[in-house]
Amino acid sequence: MTTDEDAAARRDAMVRSQIERRGVADARVLAALRAVPRELFVPAHLAYAAYEDRALPIGSDQTISQPYMVAVMTAALRLPDAARVMEVGTGSGYQAAILSHLAREVFTIERHPQLAEEARVRLAALGCVNVHLIVGDGTEGHAAAAPYDGILVTAGAPRIPEPLTAQLAEGGRLVIPIGTAFEQDLVTIERRGDHLEQTSGEPCVFVPLVGRFGWGANRPA
Repeated sequence: MTTDEDAAARRDAMVRSQIERRGVADARVLAALRAVPRELFVPAHLAYAAYEDRALPIGSDQTISQPYMVAVMTAALRLPDAARVMEVGTGSGYQAAILSHLAREVFTIERHPQLAEEARVRLAALGCVNVHLIVGDGTEGHAAAAPYDGILVTAGAPRIPEPLTAQLAEGGRLVIPIGTAFEQDLVTIERRGDHLEQTSGEPCVFVPLVGRFGWGANRPA
């Protein structure tokens, strides 16, 4: 039987060996990763693998991202204090839980109602009262709460969804995997007035971003 102390030790080992060792140094991000019990966000039969260096299936053809990729994407947002953040692709709720430790408000969008409800229960149980969960097409964003200091997309898109860049605050950053259905590059977009500065990061593999401004009707198999 795994105790809370055992799980905390596994989280610390995960952060040290998988994340710090690869160069992620943002102290706030590392603290959030040490605080959130990842084992609660995976199916019970995969709890043993929660802290392994890989993505895991969570149902509905979706995954919980590799811990390292969660850390890289979160750090890339460079969130200011009291930030307002939007996440596209709630999944199990793990990334939203991490963001809840770093932002004043988190708006997270999930298109699968069952995944959304399961995530809502987990987040409530952990006391993540600053997370607002919305069921819908995340590629359209959530204009009602815009602008956002950070937008994080946890699925691979064929192009940058225009509604998301439109909802960025001045100095806000959008972090999104862009590429094919089978491989992408992690792209960061930063708003500077009317100008959008784009930089590309490391290669990655995410499930397809489905929606009006994602793969849409042309969703790959």
